[in-house]
Amino acid sequence: MLTTDDVARVLGVKKATVYAYVSRGLLASRRHGGGKESVFRETDVRAFAGQRRRAGTSFDGSETPVTHTGITLITGDRLYYRGFEATALARRESYESVASLLWTGRLEHAAFGADSNLRTVAAAVTGPLPEAACLTDRLRVIVAAAGATDPLRFDTSPAAVVATGRTLLDTMVAALPSLGSEPRVPGGFPLAGALWERLSAAAPTEDGIAALNAALVLLADHDLAASTYAARVAASTRADPYAVVSAGLATLAGPLHGAASGLAVEMLAIAIRTGDVVGTISDRLRSGGSVPGFGHPLYSGVDPRAVALLDVTAKAGDDEQALSVIADVAEAMRSRAGIEPNVDFALAALSLLTGMRPDAGETIFAIARTAGWLAHAMEEYANPPSRFRPTARYAGRPPGE
Repeated sequence: MLTTDDVARVLGVKKATVYAYVSRGLLASRRHGGGKESVFRETDVRAFAGQRRRAGTSFDGSETPVTHTGITLITGDRLYYRGFEATALARRESYESVASLLWTGRLEHAAFGADSNLRTVAAAVTGPLPEAACLTDRLRVIVAAAGATDPLRFDTSPAAVVATGRTLLDTMVAALPSLGSEPRVPGGFPLAGALWERLSAAAPTEDGIAALNAALVLLADHDLAASTYAARVAASTRADPYAVVSAGLATLAGPLHGAASGLAVEMLAIAIRTGDVVGTISDRLRSGGSVPGFGHPLYSGVDPRAVALLDVTAKAGDDEQALSVIADVAEAMRSRAGIEPNVDFALAALSLLTGMRPDAGETIFAIARTAGWLAHAMEEYANPPSRFRPTARYAGRPPGE
């Protein structure tokens, strides 16, 4: 039997890539009886290595050419934005500052620009939508309308994209229906304060706004996640920034990506209502599903975003019973399955402890990741013109039959 480190050496890849192979069902692992570490049959690993070599695939963890980026680094159990540790940024910097860092390389707070005409258009196109429409449905309409009203949207110079990003993010939040009537909490997190009013009817607090801002920072980018890959594909064809964000929003909508926190909200809500942590987990497993909000293929141990967000979220809510149940669910999965919570679990905890809408997690994810999509678009715009073109291997009916 081989450890994960052994497999990484045999294949010539990082441990994160080994976890990615396992998550995609390409390589089988089993839990070591003495602990949490996974082990692999050496014969399986050698056979897998031979298959990949015969297929002519490089061991970079991807079926497509490697994309070089200077935006985000994931190494071990740490996440960095342009060399700054994301968890440290989440504790002290505004989302606006981190967006500037991703776009320009400079960590500086620059207010997002408000455009009254654009806000009017966004309100007009979302007005006819039913009240039951998800907030991310509204965001997709807002972005499409914003692009249609911008005659200079095909300007992909860095300065133009940054200006577009700041105005677009302001419009995306401002055009969502407000739930609260309480005055905003003064402070250095203006976008988080404005977004709070769209997600929760509860009176805002300094700790609550700080937790929401931390969530926005921690979700601003995550290397080539599915939605970011879609955004880069759009940018590679020289699609305008609004189309890039639309591509990201479309991909984010899936339950395996941005909407995953909603599944965790449902599970945690049941656990909090019943107080039966083990029974709630058991019901999820009995129905043939997985327990949402746990594990991540890119981290060998803990998801640092979850650790940081759960820490600040604990200060934002005053429901001790709910907080205790959430901690018990995490501990049950940790002790029985050796799996740590991921950022979707932390987003669900934030939503429940602050009285936010059920779809708040997906909305936070969409707003936050817009900064990352535009940063990757700017990188792609600077590359020589080319298109992402993965190679397909035909596996259908032979010709002539």
